Amino acid sequence: MRQWKSSLLLLVLAAASLAQTSSSEKSLAYRIGDKLACLCGSCNNTVANCPMLECHFSRPAKDRIARELAAGKSEKEILAGFKRDYGLQIMASPPAEGFNLLGYVMPFFAIAFGLMVVWMFIKRFRGGLAAETGPPADDAALAQYREQIEKDTTKLDQ
Repeated sequence: MRQWKSSLLLLVLAAASLAQTSSSEKSLAYRIGDKLACLCGSCNNTVANCPMLECHFSRPAKDRIARELAAGKSEKEILAGFKRDYGLQIMASPPAEGFNLLGYVMPFFAIAFGLMVVWMFIKRFRGGLAAETGPPADDAALAQYREQIEKDTTKLDQ
């Protein structure tokens, strides 16, 4: 019974420590950092996911995000500040507006065009493999050919 109580106490303490470390401010900072591209030149990750320990870009960017969140700025204000300082290259994914909208729409057009080309190819060459038919054969000529075939097969049997 005593071991069961101590196990329950450890479980409650572990849950309390996990709840304490996962604050909403950290998750908001991570979400903002995940929308920003790391411009260190060594990786193709976001600021939140940069694997370098002391990255010369992501570490100051994370600190800036934390400072601005502590100052009470919203997510949109922080992202606008980064866009103003670094341009659109700082964004991990381009905004869906203007010419950048083409990047979101073009793959669907390419897939539709490819399917249309395949459909036209199949439609064009589906019936092309059958033998071409001519005018209907004359019954008298057909009977003559059958007689000739019968004569030839009887000669082969002898």
